Amino acid sequence: MTAPVEKNHRLRKEVIKHLYFSKVLTLTDLSTLTHKSLPLVTSTVNDLVNEGYVVESEEARSTGGRKAAMYLLNKEKQRYIVAVATDQMVTRVQIYDLLNHSKMDVEQLELPLTHDSGQMASLAGFLKDYISRSGIPAAQILGVGVGMPGFISSKLGINYTFFNDKGNHTLVGYLSKELGLPVFIDNDSSLIALAELRFGLGKGRQEVLVVNMNWGVGLGMIINSKLFRGHTGYAGEFSHIPLSQTNKLCSCGKRGCLEVETSLSVLVERAKAELDKGVSSRLTQLFEDTTKLEGDHFLEAANAGDPLAVSILSDAAFLIGKGLATLIHIINPELIVIGGRGAVAGRILMAPIQHAINEFCIPRMAEQTTIKVSDLKNESQLLGAAILVVENCQFN
Repeated sequence: MTAPVEKNHRLRKEVIKHLYFSKVLTLTDLSTLTHKSLPLVTSTVNDLVNEGYVVESEEARSTGGRKAAMYLLNKEKQRYIVAVATDQMVTRVQIYDLLNHSKMDVEQLELPLTHDSGQMASLAGFLKDYISRSGIPAAQILGVGVGMPGFISSKLGINYTFFNDKGNHTLVGYLSKELGLPVFIDNDSSLIALAELRFGLGKGRQEVLVVNMNWGVGLGMIINSKLFRGHTGYAGEFSHIPLSQTNKLCSCGKRGCLEVETSLSVLVERAKAELDKGVSSRLTQLFEDTTKLEGDHFLEAANAGDPLAVSILSDAAFLIGKGLATLIHIINPELIVIGGRGAVAGRILMAPIQHAINEFCIPRMAEQTTIKVSDLKNESQLLGAAILVVENCQFN
């Protein structure tokens, strides 16, 4: 590919990406965002209109003079994204178009993560079946984005914690071969933060911390309006800050990690231990229903005001708030977003988290940080996986 062709290809991708994130933009907007001249952007947009990727919308309002034309991605363009959200217990998948409209209902596979490389075959089979039933030709699928926990090299396509086949296959390489599609992976908490940055409460913000409350407790960091990954891409291991006063061994092999007292799986175990002691709770009946995950039953009980669930969740939220107080002192964020599976219990989480920040954080810094519960809730990881594809795929 010659240099001029390569530059034009990059600009084409940038235009599509900005329209994907912002929905509707003028040529002047696109020129500013891409740092390219207006004539060059106009030519590129015209090419995309001819290809059917972009359409002209109704004219923008102005206070006088000629109104600027507005452009957006064409909803009729048949290009799709397969978004995959994997956590420690369940893998969910959904197909979106370029306007983030769902083309298939979300489906899920219970696949508790282990270090067994054979799980890659189960994951591939699940995704292959889902894509096949969608009826969408492979040529119309831009790629598959996968968000999952673990130490992940998105560049190498390797999850060093799970689905690591001892060097025989990378996860990306294996899935790409099995599905016949481009595949991209990244850490789940990073993708949740990316979704907040592009479509959620973090849009237009400079410094934001996004807490991923799930079977573990993760963190995505937005610094200078960009996702911060750290030197090797592993930034955000919030759950391994040594704040626990217990001697419990964490999954990482260390003791004292925040995760051993705050992860959803630990909260479920605490609730079960109290039930065994004879404590009265509606969780006794809820846990008998095996059609839902126990963690979801726990959150449902907490939202319904069950005293046992509320008490256990509040204790965990306070400890998370204590950890966030430390991060506020270091990063001085404008906003903290509570996201992930646990965000559905945001009403209960907010008070103890704020209480801990008020207790452990310097007041001048605490009062400059706002805490909110994500509007994206449990869809944020799927949206983040879709963004991952848009940022890395080739728009054919």
